[in-house]
Formats: sequence, structure tokens, C-alpha cells
Amino acid sequence: MTPMTIERTLIGQMLVAAAQEMSAKLMRSAFSPILREARDGSCALLDGHGNVVAQAESIPVQLGSVSAALKPCLAEFPLATLGPDDFLITNDPFHGGQHLHDIFIFSPIFIDGQPLGFAASVAHHVDVGGTPSTAAADMFEEGLVLPPTRLDRRRDWNGGLFERLLRANVRLADATVGDINAQLAANAVGAMRVKALADKHGAEAVTDAMQALIDYSERRMRSAISALPDGTWHGEAVIDDDGVSPGPLSVKAAVTVHGDTVRVDFAGTCDQVPRNLNSPFASSVAAAVSCLKSVLTDAAIPYNEGVVRPIEVVAPLGCLLNPRHGAPTRSRMQASYRAFNAVMQAMAQAAPQRVIAQGFDTTTGILFSYRGPAGYRVSVEVFGGGYGASAHADGCDAVDSPLSNCANTPIETMDVDFPFIRLTRYALESDSFGHGAQRGGAGFIRSYEVLEEHVTLVLFGDRFKFAAPGLFGGGAGAAGRCLVHRDGQTIALEAKTTMPLRRGDRVDLHLGGGGGYGKPTDRDVEAIRADLRSGLLSHEGAAIYGVRKPLVA
Repeated sequence: MTPMTIERTLIGQMLVAAAQEMSAKLMRSAFSPILREARDGSCALLDGHGNVVAQAESIPVQLGSVSAALKPCLAEFPLATLGPDDFLITNDPFHGGQHLHDIFIFSPIFIDGQPLGFAASVAHHVDVGGTPSTAAADMFEEGLVLPPTRLDRRRDWNGGLFERLLRANVRLADATVGDINAQLAANAVGAMRVKALADKHGAEAVTDAMQALIDYSERRMRSAISALPDGTWHGEAVIDDDGVSPGPLSVKAAVTVHGDTVRVDFAGTCDQVPRNLNSPFASSVAAAVSCLKSVLTDAAIPYNEGVVRPIEVVAPLGCLLNPRHGAPTRSRMQASYRAFNAVMQAMAQAAPQRVIAQGFDTTTGILFSYRGPAGYRVSVEVFGGGYGASAHADGCDAVDSPLSNCANTPIETMDVDFPFIRLTRYALESDSFGHGAQRGGAGFIRSYEVLEEHVTLVLFGDRFKFAAPGLFGGGAGAAGRCLVHRDGQTIALEAKTTMPLRRGDRVDLHLGGGGGYGKPTDRDVEAIRADLRSGLLSHEGAAIYGVRKPLVA
């Protein structure tokens, strides 16, 4: 392994900074709120072999599959065959992608006419065609499939054939094309920064630093694994249902530690399903690796190819975490999160002081589509809920879940971009967390008023039936629910729903809390008082801790 000299260390940190700058460029250049405001996108720099070297602190599950998405592209279009105006593009879930809405773009970086590596970006696009419904039976109903493809910016883009075909097959063409342009701009920033490093230190020094950074992460990861006892531990987590059958859907993981390596085997996981919950294998691998990285290391260790090298992940072909080609995958995060949860539960037996309880851990997607006189408008938001508690701290309240890192869309943005709905309430919910020595994070409510006819609600969710369980005596968080209030009646929706709305309807989306860690009777009294003062804990809820009202009044 290449040692980390001072120069290599400096170059390595500048590569990480370049990836962070790429991410800032991506968000600030984006057209659609899902990317511009919610920040559902990621950036990375890769070496010439397709290995991730440095990445921004963005969406873990996206970045965990950047290398998996690039390598099938390189198998068809080797780096040596690419020119400075070329870029590679794919969203194919069965060639290293995630789901069709995540489009990967890879731009080769040339130094003195020689290819050195790639600048990469991935973004969730609000529209890639298909039907905005929970009922898609295969990926072809979900949208436009982009297999690993080489494009020329001058010939195929900027008014070229590919852009024209793309515009003709999506409803929100300006948003989709605008966000792809933002990805290309972010990649250009990454290439520019790498070229500047090569001008200063030489291309060979930059290449050496890339390898050294990967090797450093591998050494640190292997060292962390070696600190664990050898053995095999088992974990399991469940999804409510697939929207067709009553469920539940089980995800099982066996985690084996041997020396400085880990093997994660998802044998025993349920079969793939006919709805869009299937997790492509690249997404399942990213979930498992993200869990192990978060448990065993810290933020000072760069997440790159070196982290992945000591880890083997396997899953039976045809199961929920490794579906066969063509399966629908739009809402794959539900299964990916249960993979994360199952691995975390297994690790709780090996390293109990380093894990967290399950959080709400669901990317709840809520989509309002409206077809008016000016055409389509589509609001897409993705939410988390309450985080799981750890041995040392309460779970975070109302925050995106561990595999994602999205922000909420500001009310002002919604008022400007989506005048057919109005956000009327956004608040934490009392007694929504799992109790424990450390409590789980609180969930929240987000309410919308429908202002026009011809609005359709599409909900991609989970945890409406099976709430996030606690650890080591901790309680479960609250389950989620979605209610539509119409003409004095309340309609309770399933977690996976498509429903036409009417003007005047109110939609209340309740996202649940995280599980607690440890016995509630071991909780500090001052922490209980603080929760009572904030309103997150009711006096009735405080009784679980064995605390009387006079003590906390």
C-alpha cells in the first residue's frame, strides 16, 4: 500500500474539498426544488479504474454505488476511448444504478491530453417519464431507462439528438434538462480542481495521492474490523407490506467477522415483490457498507473504495435486495433501509456501545402532481422522521434518515413553485419517540391544503404498521400515518397509495419517531423535565419513566 506522505496527504484533502465544492455547485445550479432545496444529489471524484477516491458529504446510499454505476459504463466504453467532450450517463438499476430517477453522469478528466480519472455526479430527477404511481409493475412503467451510454456534449447535448429525445419523453422537460446541466457544471468544477492540482504537483503525484487515500481508508477500516471479536451475528427487520399483499416483508442479515474482513449475507430475505420496493443490489450493498462504516469508524476516515475492500456483501438473486432484471425499484429505499437495520441489529450483538436503535428510517416520498392550463407541475418531497437513540445520546428529532441526507423544502419555495397546494402546518409531535435511557428522536406532522382540482397524491412510505423498535429495553417509536380530511370526513391512507384529490382537501402526513436505547427507568430526570418543558413529552408519557407529575411540574 502506498504510504501517506505530507504531499499526498495535502493532495488527498484537496480532492475531498473539490468533491465538496462540486456538491455546492450542483445544488446552487439546480433547476428543481428536489435537488436545489432538498439537496437530493451527490458528487465524487474517481480514479481511472472507476474507484471512488473522494466524495462530498451528501447522500450515502447514492455515493455507495457511484463506482458500481461507472464500472459497467467503462466495460462498454473504456477510458482510453473517451474524448474531452464525452460523458457517460446511466440510470439503469441493473447496471449499478439505484432507481430510474437517480441519473449518474461521469465526465472524464484529462491532463495534458491523457485521461486521469472521472468527476461524477448523481441527482434525483423529478421526472424521467413513466407513471407517477405506486402501481408500476416493472421498471419500464416507471420511466425512461438509460443504459450505460457515451454522449458527446456538443453533438448529443445542447440541442442535440439525446436532449431532444429526452425532452420528448418527460413532462417536466425544463426541470430534467436543467438538472442534468447542473450535474455537468458540477463535474466541470471537479475536473478544473483536479487539473489545478496536476498543474501544481504533477499528474503522477495526483494519481499517487488518489491511491494513497484509498489505501489509507482501507487500512483504517481493516483496523476497526480487527477490533471486533470473530463470529457471526444475525439481524432482521421488516417492511409493512408491498402495497398488494398484507405483508410483512422480512429482510435478514448474517454478519460474519473474520480477522480484518466482514461478510454480510442476506440469505433468508423475502423474494422480490411485484411493486416498486425492490432494492437493486448496488443499493443493498451501499446500505450494508454505510451501516458498517458508521458503526466501526468515524467521519475522519474518507468514504471511498478502500472502505469497501474488506467487506463482502451477498444476496440471493431474485430476493428483495437483489431483484431480477426489470423489477420496479422506484421506492427501493424502504428495502435498503431494512438492510441497514438488519445489519445494525446484528452489529448490536458485536459492538453494543457503537450502534443505534432503529429510527423511523424510511424515505417517505410525497408527490403532488397537477395538470393545469400551463401543463404539468409536480411537487416531490422526501422525509425521514425520528432517529434511533444510541448508548450515549438521544436520537435526533425530525431529521432525514441515515442513508439519506435531504433537507425539507422551504415553505416559501413551495408557495412560489407549487401554487396548487399550501403548506399549513409543520411541527414536532408529542410522545412520538421511543422511550429509553436515551430516547429516540421525535417524529413530526406536515399538513397541506389542496387549492385546485386535478391534483393527484402519490405516497411512497412505510412504518405505518410496524414502528421502529428500541434496543436493550428501549421502547418503539410511533408509527406513521397519512390522513385526508374531506367534507367533514377523515380518510386514512395506506403507506403506498395513489389518490385523486379535490380542492379543499387537507392532507396530514405524520412521520413517526425513533426507537429508544436502554430501559426508560434509567433515564436522567433532568432529561425528562426538558422533554416535558419542550412539549415533546406529555405528563401521561412521563409515567413510563416512573416519574410522578409533582416531581416534574
